[in-house]
Amino acid sequence: MTTETYTNLITSQYKNSPKFVAQVSITAAFYARMQDILSSFKTKFDLDVAVGHQLDVIGEWVNASREVPIPITGVYFEWDEAEVGWELGSWKGEFDPDSGLAYLPNDVYRTYIKTKIAANKWNGTIPQAYEIYQDVFPEGGIVIQDNQDMTMVVGIFGAPPNAILKALLIGGFLALKPEGVKINYALVPIISPLFGWDIESEAIDGWDIGSWPEEY
Repeated sequence: MTTETYTNLITSQYKNSPKFVAQVSITAAFYARMQDILSSFKTKFDLDVAVGHQLDVIGEWVNASREVPIPITGVYFEWDEAEVGWELGSWKGEFDPDSGLAYLPNDVYRTYIKTKIAANKWNGTIPQAYEIYQDVFPEGGIVIQDNQDMTMVVGIFGAPPNAILKALLIGGFLALKPEGVKINYALVPIISPLFGWDIESEAIDGWDIGSWPEEY
């Protein structure tokens, strides 16, 4: 929206009146700017691109706070530490506590919000759970096992989640399960399928290919 949108509506008898046209331009500039701001709201509050306060507002809508109640430890980047090395560890911010991360960065917070939205709409089936977990961990593979005893296992293989997502998962922030069911996680710490006997698939494989997972 521009001021010309309005000045082009001036009738012919006033088009050659510079002062009148200038007055309309000055007045219309305010409304044109307001239209631009209002039009930008859709993008600013788009979950895929929103950052900062806009992302915080979306989180409030789905009851997903950026501030985790307990600082997440063991997630800051460190040299010679496999689980918090390149692309896994989080850079410590200027105001982050030494004891652990308590304020989620935009990229992880966005994933957290998406998981909460998905959980609110989840129909309770395993097929849809696969779809949701695949969105949360797009670079890794997912295996879900219902033990038929009010417990279930979620295995993540292929590419380990970064340190913050792993901490949120283990801490129950990304839990996707029926009420009353206990969920256990099996995470492969390297790029590899899960180890399993007498099975050969993308998710599970045998000696020298599959890896023993870390269980939580």
